[in-house]
Amino acid sequence: MSTPARLRRAYFDCRFGQLHVHQAIPPGGGFDEATALLCLPGARGLGSFFSALLAQLGNNRSIYAPDLPGCGGSDPVPGVADADQWAWAMADLLDSLRQRRVDVLAQGEGLQVALALIALRPELVRRIG
Repeated sequence: MSTPARLRRAYFDCRFGQLHVHQAIPPGGGFDEATALLCLPGARGLGSFFSALLAQLGNNRSIYAPDLPGCGGSDPVPGVADADQWAWAMADLLDSLRQRRVDVLAQGEGLQVALALIALRPELVRRIG
């Protein structure tokens, strides 16, 4: 039986304040494993949407599922949030995590955030699903 992933929640700084992030860390710490996975939620913006996925896939790669700015436990953006602002926050998160390249899994409207992230920083995204 393999050792399960460690499921955690944490806060990371971004240009709009703090992001609340649900994460799965592989038993080895996430440094030598597969490319990290960034999970982008849809309209409600809650990373907890991916909770079951974190437990199932987090044993061989680090997985990050943030609450989008203004949603859940994350601080809001000033004014009305849009996919471009959320993409900036995701780029800040990945920089804080020192991730140079990630795979992205987008649910619903999270796809718009993923596409905005690719337009903003194409070198960060290896593939999208």
